[in-house]
Amino acid sequence: MNIFALGDLHLSGNPPTKPMTVFGEHWQEHPNKIFEAWQKTVTANDLVIICGDTSWAMQLEDAFVDLDEIANLPGHKVILRGNHDYWWASLKKMQAAFEDKFFFLQNNFYRIDDIAICGTRGWILPGCDGFKDDDISILTRETLRLEMSLESAVNAGFSKIIVAMHYPPIYTFEQNSPFRDLIDKYKVSHCVFGHIHEPKNDSVFEGVLNNCNYKLVSCDTQNFELYKLI
Repeated sequence: MNIFALGDLHLSGNPPTKPMTVFGEHWQEHPNKIFEAWQKTVTANDLVIICGDTSWAMQLEDAFVDLDEIANLPGHKVILRGNHDYWWASLKKMQAAFEDKFFFLQNNFYRIDDIAICGTRGWILPGCDGFKDDDISILTRETLRLEMSLESAVNAGFSKIIVAMHYPPIYTFEQNSPFRDLIDKYKVSHCVFGHIHEPKNDSVFEGVLNNCNYKLVSCDTQNFELYKLI
């Protein structure tokens, strides 16, 4: 069993209705790059964590074409919400639409062997460009969602924990954030996240901090290949 992570797939149908090449030629035919790498790397027993911004669709029904393509790929899939996932609906509606093809990570956790996958979307942090007073309530809500996820896993007896987010939990080694506090408190071993793309990937912290390995997994920063955690 292997655990992989990838974020910011930014799919938009087949053929794509929103080509990503406006952000650089390295995005040329990027869905094919992702799917080919996935097929070569992932087996049926493996797990893939998708760290948000999966589809540009505006409604759940419009996201079916993108999510069905992912569902047909090997492995189990845990998926969380990104800031561009406008198609995201209630857990009940999404679970009914896709049955057991995905595990939607929100206020809950996913178990695989003796490991718990916890997480939430996250939000921009104080000090980030554009942070306003209106963002405080969203940041507070996302912090509570992460704590709920972590607390549920610990109460179920899990001590090996991976956190998945869309937004970075911290941007610098020195920066404090409520997400970092929770990652430290619950002794998380790995934290994967997306949202940040090239060439801004140098602006976010990656590495080991308090025994947790922080890793940016936006697909363009990984050459459209899946990052292997375990």
